[in-house]
Amino acid sequence: MKSYLLSISAFLFSFSFLNTNANAQESKPDTVKVGIYITSIHDIDFKQKEYTISFWLWLKYKNRNFDFANNLEVPMAKTVTRNFFTMDTSGGRVFMTMKMQCVMKDSWRINNFPFDHQKLRLSIENSQFDSRYLIFVADTVGQNYDHRFTLRGWDIDSCVVQTGIKTYETAFGDESLSKPHTEYSNYRIRLTICRDAGGLFWKMFLGMFIAFLIAYICFYIHPDGMDSRFGLSVGAIFAVIGNKYIIDSSLPESSSFTLVDLLHGITLFFILCVIAANAYSLKLVKLNKAAKALRFDLVMAQVILVTYIILNVWLILRASSLG
Repeated sequence: MKSYLLSISAFLFSFSFLNTNANAQESKPDTVKVGIYITSIHDIDFKQKEYTISFWLWLKYKNRNFDFANNLEVPMAKTVTRNFFTMDTSGGRVFMTMKMQCVMKDSWRINNFPFDHQKLRLSIENSQFDSRYLIFVADTVGQNYDHRFTLRGWDIDSCVVQTGIKTYETAFGDESLSKPHTEYSNYRIRLTICRDAGGLFWKMFLGMFIAFLIAYICFYIHPDGMDSRFGLSVGAIFAVIGNKYIIDSSLPESSSFTLVDLLHGITLFFILCVIAANAYSLKLVKLNKAAKALRFDLVMAQVILVTYIILNVWLILRASSLG
């Protein structure tokens, strides 16, 4: 009887061990090997916070239920267009290739505009199967973008490809989950680009610098022409404000002070200093101290010009180094 009970116990233990192994094998997620080749990035729109990217995407997997033809999801995309795809199911696996174009939304960093660096992000997921059933594996053979295509006005610094897990703080109505969150495997691409800002900087700020120089010329007008002095200075203020409005119209809103705000703010402040100096010079002329007014104008002209140039050069060099 005792040996009989031992046999039953051994059988039950073996059965539970095999069942545990079977469950472990069933719970192991399938892998999907995925690769990307970017052919074009264009229509970078700062105002609308978006850009357009075209790329080839290929996926290799065995579980046909994944059905990436219908279940492929591109988070953060405004629109997704599949221009072409092929699917090969020979050899017991699925090999799918797609040509896609996506309009992606992004948050631009404009603190150092136009000497800014931007990170363009793209990721894909399967909308039906979470990380319990599907895990992405990156195909690292070859390049991930065409080095021959040019991104007008930008230089490509790097392209980083990663796979990971993205957590959604909801169970999407699945009551079988013990925690109110769901994890999905994703495949991510991060493209770092920097702006070729030399020509763009002068195109945007040349009007502002000329406006300052117009106000600065007031120091070389004889004190008898105070009306001309004040007229030029006030006109320079409106020119700087107009230049700032034009630049801001092409940029997204920002709650922090950007390089654009700092340069225009400094210029307005120094034009105000020019107006204040002109007012003091006028006071000296009224007191019949014309010689002293001329010396004052000469000193203030040098101080304001040198200080203005130093501040601008420092801010521009700092922005270009930080990116």
